[in-house]
Amino acid sequence: MPNGIAALNAISTSIFFFNLLILFSSFGLGFLRRPVAILAAMLTALSIAFLNDSFAGTFSEKVTRTVRQFSPHLAAKMRPPLTPVIRGRPSAKRTIHICGRPRWVFVFIFSAVSFILWYVSCGLLTVLWALAIALLATILHASFRTPNLKARLNTFREEFRAVWRNYSEL
Repeated sequence: MPNGIAALNAISTSIFFFNLLILFSSFGLGFLRRPVAILAAMLTALSIAFLNDSFAGTFSEKVTRTVRQFSPHLAAKMRPPLTPVIRGRPSAKRTIHICGRPRWVFVFIFSAVSFILWYVSCGLLTVLWALAIALLATILHASFRTPNLKARLNTFREEFRAVWRNYSEL
């Protein structure tokens, strides 16, 4: 079932590249009149970004360095717990920690606060419509995307050059 796998790869690639762009543009255009909704959109984007391993690690490191300048004792408490080392190798099951707490705590807190802010700003229905439109646009983009577009364009270019050479020889 290679077509199914290619479709899933296309969908995941599209989600990765276009999800935040679509979210930011739809939230930004839809809620310019409501500052609480803009704050809710930023918290929603931050909670989604915390799901990315590299972003969570970088965020934790930057916050810990900033806190270390003001309170080294608090920064020491913000370190993640030590991971067990078995026979010289670190544990395979490594959880991501943000400021000394598991990542799911931050994702849950930021998601809950953003949901409350969406509800308070009366924008919850609009957000659901925006998410539905974003998902539809992502799926449509993935379905129209060809798996090997660059190779097809190179083949077309070579065929065009061959035809052009034949016409120029006449």
